Amino acid sequence: MTRILLTGATGFVGSTVLRALARSRRGGSGPAVRAVARAAPAGQEALPGVEWARADLTDPASLRGLGAGCDVLLHLAARVGGDAGDCAAVNVGGTSALLAEARRAGIGRIVLLSTAAVYGAGPHRGITVDEVAPAPVSEASRTRLAAERLVLAAGGTVLRPGLILGTGDRWVVPALADLVRRVPARWDGGRGLLSVVDVHDLARLIAALARTERLPGGCRHASHPVPVRVGDLLDALAGHGALPEVPERHWPLERCLAELSRSPGWVSERQFRLLAEDHWYDSREIWRLADVPPGPGPLAGLAGAAHWYRGLLVA
Repeated sequence: MTRILLTGATGFVGSTVLRALARSRRGGSGPAVRAVARAAPAGQEALPGVEWARADLTDPASLRGLGAGCDVLLHLAARVGGDAGDCAAVNVGGTSALLAEARRAGIGRIVLLSTAAVYGAGPHRGITVDEVAPAPVSEASRTRLAAERLVLAAGGTVLRPGLILGTGDRWVVPALADLVRRVPARWDGGRGLLSVVDVHDLARLIAALARTERLPGGCRHASHPVPVRVGDLLDALAGHGALPEVPERHWPLERCLAELSRSPGWVSERQFRLLAEDHWYDSREIWRLADVPPGPGPLAGLAGAAHWYRGLLVA
């Protein structure tokens, strides 16, 4: 039986992957999982085949023995905010220490969840992996790129999703809400194309990779293969009550940026461009290699996450 070591087990993506793996276990043939968190969540539902382990990526001693008996490492934990030191401690130092534990335990299959944000400023239009050289502009992305290099040197597989939607998302839709308030128009006509993936679809993909005997290796884009128009995303969210309705005003990007600078808010110009301009990456290959259907797309999953997003909107 495959035994999986899973970091980030209480996070947005990691918790969804954990439940996906546990569902496959209910039939009696799925993998066992050692779920790692700084503290096992209180009142956590009993999941078949899951045992919890406490560890901290910034404390290498706490990682000793975690990999014993495991065949696969799913490294889904990352620091996505904070200063340079915090990001380096978790994303670089933590990954290095975790890989050392994987070597001691003889774990031969490794998957790292990274981000397409390592490419930096766009626009990017349907590029393949590293068709544009990575040029991260935030400390989180710089250190996640450094973690990628460590995992690749160890023979692992790196996944680079774009925007991730679903229950637990605390960045994408809140950022869109901030921007719709500050720039109440169709940004550049809503024509921008984005790489997006529903968290449940991404979890299905990662769970399938964890169960395969031979991982594809290298870096792979991991969004839904069909990009999403910004205008369609805003309309779908508004239709579920997760965003205010966007007025039918088509403003060019220059006017949008001027309005953004005049209105206070927490989303930066760089982040606005990430959400308003083309940022999409050819993700077809990983779904084929994993032999997993990508599903109908991230907009189809918004109904299930609408309650979560409506709660954020009124918070």
